[in-house]
Amino acid sequence: MLRSRSPHFRNRLLTPIQYVKGVGPRLAKLFEKKGILTVEDGLYFLPRAYEDRRHLKKISELKAGRKETGFGEILLSGVALYQNNRKRIFEAVVGDGSGTITLKWFRGNERYLRDRFKKGRRLIFSGEVRWFNYQKEIHHPDVEIVEGDIEEDYLNFKRIVPIYSETEGLYQRTLRRLMKTIVDGYSDELSSPIPKEIVERQDLIDFSEAFRRVHFPPDGESIEKLNQQRSDGHRRIIFDEFFFLELGLALRKKGLSLETGISFKTEGTLSKKLMSQLSFRLTGAQQRVLAEIVEDMEKSTPMNRLIQGDVGSGKTIVALLSALRAVECGFQTAIMAPTEVLAEQHYLTIHRWVEPLGVRVVLLTSHIKGSEREEIYEQIRGGEVQIVIGTHAVIQEQVEFHRLGLAIIDEQHKFGVVQRGLLKKKGENPDVLVMTATPIPRTLAMTLYGDLDISLIDEMPPGRMPVETKVFPESGRGRVYRIVEEEVKKGRQAFIVYPLVEESEKLDLKDATQMADHLQKDVFPQFRIGLLHGRMKSDEKEAMMMEFKEGKIQILVATTVIEVGIDIPNASIMVVEHAERFGLSQLHQLRGRIGRGQYPSQCILLAQYRSSEEARIRLRAMEQTNDGFKIAEQDLELRGPGDFFGIRQSGLPDFRVAHILRDTPILIEARKEAFRLIQKDPNLEEPSHQGLREVLMRRWKGRLELATIG
Repeated sequence: MLRSRSPHFRNRLLTPIQYVKGVGPRLAKLFEKKGILTVEDGLYFLPRAYEDRRHLKKISELKAGRKETGFGEILLSGVALYQNNRKRIFEAVVGDGSGTITLKWFRGNERYLRDRFKKGRRLIFSGEVRWFNYQKEIHHPDVEIVEGDIEEDYLNFKRIVPIYSETEGLYQRTLRRLMKTIVDGYSDELSSPIPKEIVERQDLIDFSEAFRRVHFPPDGESIEKLNQQRSDGHRRIIFDEFFFLELGLALRKKGLSLETGISFKTEGTLSKKLMSQLSFRLTGAQQRVLAEIVEDMEKSTPMNRLIQGDVGSGKTIVALLSALRAVECGFQTAIMAPTEVLAEQHYLTIHRWVEPLGVRVVLLTSHIKGSEREEIYEQIRGGEVQIVIGTHAVIQEQVEFHRLGLAIIDEQHKFGVVQRGLLKKKGENPDVLVMTATPIPRTLAMTLYGDLDISLIDEMPPGRMPVETKVFPESGRGRVYRIVEEEVKKGRQAFIVYPLVEESEKLDLKDATQMADHLQKDVFPQFRIGLLHGRMKSDEKEAMMMEFKEGKIQILVATTVIEVGIDIPNASIMVVEHAERFGLSQLHQLRGRIGRGQYPSQCILLAQYRSSEEARIRLRAMEQTNDGFKIAEQDLELRGPGDFFGIRQSGLPDFRVAHILRDTPILIEARKEAFRLIQKDPNLEEPSHQGLREVLMRRWKGRLELATIG
């Protein structure tokens, strides 16, 4: 019985990749490793770079200091030994009659390199040319083995050639051949329902033409623009992705503005009482943001506001003063934090501040079990508790609020839209206030939190001292301990932070428990040392923090439990062990624990010499600036937008091509057009907008939560 090799699919873009001519089951498995399951996935698998092979240069013409592409034959290959035979480097000497160049690999599988780069093979190579011992060389070049006559190979030569991301067994020449089949056979099926007037106003090329040009650029394209992903084809595809993101956000914002909320009109008596008891005043920025929140809370539509503020700018007190307005009107407030540590810190601070005012606060985390948990549920349900602080435990099904009026979410980027939605459903359209200490450029904040109004606390409380940050290698440990000793002798206090609580068999890292013991016995026997970590019970942590605050403990050894919410004005020095193991925003958060008093402060980052290049960039950034926005931008560049913003958890559509940071100008234009369209047709009811509705629902996969759109 004969079976059809290629079944017919009504939507040809959803054809499984294995049915494309030349693919089959074996190559389909390799494509699957790249996340390519369908023809449409293949079309969105854009080249990672481009090489100009219209006129290949001779090796003698290649210039040092530039990224160049050349062609030649391997004259010699094998492992060379350097540094008294300790360092093995695989080398291939390539010649073309005009000269030679050495290709070098400092790491990689030697057997694979020997098999691939045998003497006599011809290859195309690309990379940055450099001089070493009067010889041209390229380190870790992009390489493609050449078979056949290059004069007749018009797919791989005599043109601007796409370079795809490879996987073992699926190399450039195969990828190019298959991608050409996909583009020629299926790109006409691609279309975008973005209205013609927007396409013309934005000077966008045809959607399917964009894919043809991006995969196999015509001769006239600029190689620089292609490699920067700024060609007309790239711009069209990126605009499309951003437009449907912004269209969804515009609809969500409109939907929120139509809801009826709670109008909190009050004299603010509790807030005034609290401020009269505290030892500090609000900064101008805090007062401005609080006024914006009060104005929102008094309206009859629900507040949806984001507070952005650097570490130590005082977001918590602004949120608490907002919570007290809800409490005064007879409503409850929920404060949700991403970790138990942060939830506990908020609880320790807030319950001390407000319980003297007669306001009851409870902590709800997954650690609280059995009868104690049931009792808390009962108190929340009966309205005996006014402020509930917790982790994801707050949005569990069993938690029922008596009258939830305000939902506060801390470190917004660690939560998704879904969690925000679940918390909102615990009340009748409560006001929502979200906070983040991860500053991001305003245009990006508008995009990621497009359904929220944004407030910025851009001023630090008075008396904050700049913190000097220095990186020390392990060999400088003795000097670091002397600096700590001198500081403590002056009457100051110190934090020493470790990444682990207890010793790990897998990781060669110093841990807090062992080191606290070692520091007390062998290094600082004259000082009292305390230990604080996440596995301690709440009351133990609180007691330890009080002792440190009162000066009974001079050095506090801790894990990242102290990353947030701890205010010790007398602490003027922090040592972070294994600093190369911490993320940039986490290091910045930790550093925010010092410099809170009148004394000059130092943050010392002790790092291992084996740090990766990325870790070294992070540590340099910490030395160079205290500015949270600059730190955030560096972090964004290093981690990429998906990880930085938590897009994968946020309920936002994924980007296949667009990059939030690189493509901000396109993003702003797409936002403008999407919001303008929703203003004209708020429910996408016009017949010409039906296609928009369908694509929108497919991209957002039902995450819009709007009755108006389906």
